[in-house]
Amino acid sequence: MEYIGIDIGSTCSKTTVLDENLGFLMQFVQPTGWSSVDTAETIQRKLLDNGIDARQAPCVATGYGRVAVPYADKAVTEITCHAKGACEIFSCQDMTVIDIGGQDTKIVSIEGGMVKDFIMNDKCSAGTGRFLEVMANTLAVGPDELCELASRGGNTSISSMCTVFAESEVISLIGRGEKKENIAFAVVDSIVKKVASQARRISSGTIIGLTGGLCDSVYIRNALSKELQRKVISNEQGRYAGSIGAALCAMKERKTKMGK
Repeated sequence: MEYIGIDIGSTCSKTTVLDENLGFLMQFVQPTGWSSVDTAETIQRKLLDNGIDARQAPCVATGYGRVAVPYADKAVTEITCHAKGACEIFSCQDMTVIDIGGQDTKIVSIEGGMVKDFIMNDKCSAGTGRFLEVMANTLAVGPDELCELASRGGNTSISSMCTVFAESEVISLIGRGEKKENIAFAVVDSIVKKVASQARRISSGTIIGLTGGLCDSVYIRNALSKELQRKVISNEQGRYAGSIGAALCAMKERKTKMGK
């Protein structure tokens, strides 16, 4: 039996298929684009091309576009799915999860494998992947290059948390001839400080796990560790935490129906 988890985020959509033994049968990520409905249809075709019928296999959808997956058996909130996915990939039931997504940042406090508390920054793009992307475009670099530049910069700051005003500050710094490395440092530093301030409010457990699209950035992970004065860890499956949690929810839903 295959168990499908689909996480349709605001920027990227992740799909995970697990088997009965929690083995990964299939995983892929794709841009969400303007239509979550079209994205859901594309995912369904990709699964079918690989011999997996999403209308027959247990399937749970989560994320920004979870209601746009008509073949899903159930839609579950991203907080629940990210918590389940994080507990699985980090092998820990008591922890704090920091998920930096495209349009929002989620901080989830987990105790005994259950969500104790959470903060979701969904009203402003400060401290999100979108903020990083906008600032990188202003500096004419990609997000990865911006983080690499930031590792070689310092002694510069951005005071505004609003993307529009922060972009104006960056443009002013460019006009003053500030080194690109220092501007990049200021951008990442502002994200790290915003995320860290949220994490301090509800942090629990001994482990802080970083998930989401920026979880592969060693620089951001190290910067968060320094700001929080606690080691922040990641995992190669970090960006799939939501879809892994959704697949686990699909497995639980199936077993409940079967009376197991």
